[in-house]
Amino acid sequence: MYDIIFISYNEPNAEENWQKLKDRFPMAKRVTGIKGIHQSHIVAAKKSFTKMFWVVDGDAIIKDEFKFDHIVSEWDLNTVHVWRSENPVNGLIYGYGGVKLLPTNLTKKMDISKTDMTTSISSRFKIANAVSNITNFNTDPFNTWRSAFRECVKLSSNTIDRYNLKDNKERLEIWCTVGSEKPFGKYAIQGANQGKEYGIANTGNVEMLSKINDWEWLTNEFNKL
Repeated sequence: MYDIIFISYNEPNAEENWQKLKDRFPMAKRVTGIKGIHQSHIVAAKKSFTKMFWVVDGDAIIKDEFKFDHIVSEWDLNTVHVWRSENPVNGLIYGYGGVKLLPTNLTKKMDISKTDMTTSISSRFKIANAVSNITNFNTDPFNTWRSAFRECVKLSSNTIDRYNLKDNKERLEIWCTVGSEKPFGKYAIQGANQGKEYGIANTGNVEMLSKINDWEWLTNEFNKL
């Protein structure tokens, strides 16, 4: 069994989600309060004593049927594995917010200049068909806006390595239009549209795109916009 590491940063539902995970998997570990998505995952990798380690985001509600029992073959130990998650606002089901299984050593040495953390760890990447969790990001105005803004910056600027342009366009359209009736749904749609604008305006500008991984900058953008 690989280490399971829960990574949180001020998500309103993090304590509840952590306790549920801990109840089912008592050996799970936690990283919390580390600024920067790359930095928090590097810290998580340093806490792991296994060749691969599972990452559970702070807003993830793990499905009852998900067991963290996948075993990686020897030739896949340098591959990033991502499971699908359910988006509670717009109904999308894909890798956004899903549980990840990461190669420990490569994660410690990841390129922190890349906008999308998950796809920049390794040149090898696999999506699993199973749904691992609900990514319950719509818990308050800021966290809902922040999640939608970040994802739609990446979708609109095509910064995700090995992206599918058709999938990006379809997902971006749904993020920007669907779910206004759901809790904090209007903040998700606003964040998505503003993220889309920012991503298009800064396509190819690594310095500007990397700002979406700076939580203080995101807070200022939210208050400004």
